[in-house]
Amino acid sequence: MVPVIALVGRPNVGKSTLFNRLTKTRDAIVADIAGLTRDRKYGEAHWQGRTYIVVDTGGISGDEEGIDMKMAEQSLQAIEEADAVLFIVDSRAGMTAGDQMIAEHLRTRNKRSFLIANKVDTVDPDIARAEFSPMGMGNALTIAASHGRGISAMLEEVLGDFPKDAEEETFGEEPEGDETAEGVVEKRIPGPDEKTGIKIAIIGRPNVGKSTLVNRMLGEERVIVYDQAGTTRDSIYIPFERNEEKYTLIDTAGVRRRGKIFEAVEKFSVVKTLQAIQDANVVIFVMDAREGVVEHDLNLLGFVLETGRALVIALNKWDGMEASERDYVKTELERRLMFANFADIHFISALHGTGVGHLYKSVQQAFTAAVTRWPTSRLTKILEDAVSEHQPPLVNGRRIKLRYAHMGGANPPLLIIHGNQVDAVPRAYTRYLENTYRRVLKLIGTPIRIEYKSGENPYADKKNVLTERQVNKKRRLMSHHKKAEKKRKDKRR
Repeated sequence: MVPVIALVGRPNVGKSTLFNRLTKTRDAIVADIAGLTRDRKYGEAHWQGRTYIVVDTGGISGDEEGIDMKMAEQSLQAIEEADAVLFIVDSRAGMTAGDQMIAEHLRTRNKRSFLIANKVDTVDPDIARAEFSPMGMGNALTIAASHGRGISAMLEEVLGDFPKDAEEETFGEEPEGDETAEGVVEKRIPGPDEKTGIKIAIIGRPNVGKSTLVNRMLGEERVIVYDQAGTTRDSIYIPFERNEEKYTLIDTAGVRRRGKIFEAVEKFSVVKTLQAIQDANVVIFVMDAREGVVEHDLNLLGFVLETGRALVIALNKWDGMEASERDYVKTELERRLMFANFADIHFISALHGTGVGHLYKSVQQAFTAAVTRWPTSRLTKILEDAVSEHQPPLVNGRRIKLRYAHMGGANPPLLIIHGNQVDAVPRAYTRYLENTYRRVLKLIGTPIRIEYKSGENPYADKKNVLTERQVNKKRRLMSHHKKAEKKRKDKRR
């Protein structure tokens, strides 16, 4: 059993800094701002043959109101599920009433807890231990998380009683193919990671219901939901299982238009969201049905398509809308989302759960379409049928020739088509080929990319040297041509 270590304490005592230090990542946003972390954030860490889970939490002050109350509930939940708690205090600020309140709560829960005095880089460690000794939690372990000081000694004390990981030996297996209706074997690249499963990023503008959708898909209040734009600040990775399938949901911060972003923290949040899109296998793009399709939705969708992620679109807050409003929204979707017409569209209510369960089928379908590989013979046959039905245009009196196609990559599918004069293939004809492959291969939910390659002319750099006989013949022909041209001009006169 992998131990779970929760980091708790007042706001701005260095919990996220320690989280990044232990996980050796920069997953948690760190800034000199109190209350930056809001949701529980999990990370995997390793130390001397031991694997453990670290949980970063929001600060607890004891006088929370509004959204701070939701943050405190998340922190208390992390304490309940942890095997050990690292109670972090600020050596520079000294002992406060908030620290005493947290210590009292840990004693009542009878949790295995360790008092960690952070920021001792400018404070004498002995003074820090003496400062917090009245709290009755034993001698404080002194560290400086930002510099890595005292981390090894702390981990020795915290993880010393936990067993080391069992060594497991795994053997790789070749991926097997699936027989299609045409009798052609389609090879699939390895599926999702065994630990994380299919990574699903939930993205959209602020306050469209992303966190509500995450909680509904998980069946628990896992992330904070509050009637305030920008509630989620970090990208929260949440692994879970459904019908024996593994998934990882990524709740992201809402992305506003660039001109509306003023705070440095929000800029970091946007960067985390864009990184989550690139890290995901499938993106669920959430829009507010009552606001319809706005310009920024199109910009954000364009970024998703540029990254090549598989896509599912969810229109949230569909409940309570009039029939005329729904018809108008559907018409706008059809008109403005033509560039993403390959994606399934779901009309849902994250608050009440209407239509949320159908998202999984579209996610599975989109992921399968994105990672499937097809043999060259089948791709070439589809290309030949498409060309025979609608030939490429003429260029300088010569027909563009497309000879064969093969896979160049997956997620998204990349098709390489070889031929002549491929630099002159119009964009409209490329779209025709994309739609043909999408229809024949039944690809739903994933963009397709087509690249062209032309064969090199072996005589391109070679100059044809004429013999003396060929030079004389050329002169005679030119002389004959000039005399004939002169006769034609004389007759016209």
